[in-house]
Amino acid sequence: MTHVVTDNCIRCKYTDCVEVCPVDCFHEGPNFLAIDPEECIDCTLCIPECPAEAIFAEDDVPADQQHFFEINARLASRWPVIDAMIEAPEDADSWNGVPDKLGLLDEGAPEPSAHCNPKKR
Repeated sequence: MTHVVTDNCIRCKYTDCVEVCPVDCFHEGPNFLAIDPEECIDCTLCIPECPAEAIFAEDDVPADQQHFFEINARLASRWPVIDAMIEAPEDADSWNGVPDKLGLLDEGAPEPSAHCNPKKR
């Protein structure tokens, strides 16, 4: 089983979840985090750490968020691993809870952060 980052992470991109992940399965994009389903060990540590409540266990993903399985897998294969917490965007709190943000998802390459490891895949 895997965990899935869903819509509410878009433009919030809090990284509290990254800090507790024992297998570095999070990947960082410009305004979203993705979980690599091949690396996730279903430890559940990330779920309570997400201030946006955007992470779900595979069996708990809401019906209207099912498309995020494919989005996480696709983007995790393209983006670098993030293995430590970084500051959230300045306007993250204002985006937390805004519905239907998929159209705002930036799938481009992220600006490399100090805790982004492009060699880990």
